[in-house]
Amino acid sequence: MHISAKADYATRALLELAREPGRPLTCEAIASSQGIPFRFLKSVVGELRKAGLVRSQRGCEGGYWLGRPAGEITLLDVVRAVDGDVLTLRGEPLAGLDYPGPAAPLPGVWREVEERATALLAAHSLTTLLSAAARHRGRSDAA
Repeated sequence: MHISAKADYATRALLELAREPGRPLTCEAIASSQGIPFRFLKSVVGELRKAGLVRSQRGCEGGYWLGRPAGEITLLDVVRAVDGDVLTLRGEPLAGLDYPGPAAPLPGVWREVEERATALLAAHSLTTLLSAAARHRGRSDAA
């Protein structure tokens, strides 16, 4: 399974926004904080805005905010916003995949992989990831 740079960068940007939901962040600030190439992030944030996962405001007080509460944005939402399908085979959806002969069961396995990946991505919201990060920081601080 391939996790795209777009999905990774989009999730990291959303986590930055979720960490401080009361104030807008610029793409420059997010890119700097996460070590993401600015130009690439700018296009990814545009896709997140189209999907309703972020909202923006221009001007001196402008920047980006989450488009809905962090607990309502899952990794599945992010992947679908920037990549579309969770899993494809050579760029094609798995829905109509059919093989002859001894390979006949294989499309069912690929679809099961997709179902399990979808369920796992849907189980993790920005809030659960931020909570896990806080627990991780707490363990690091105690060491």
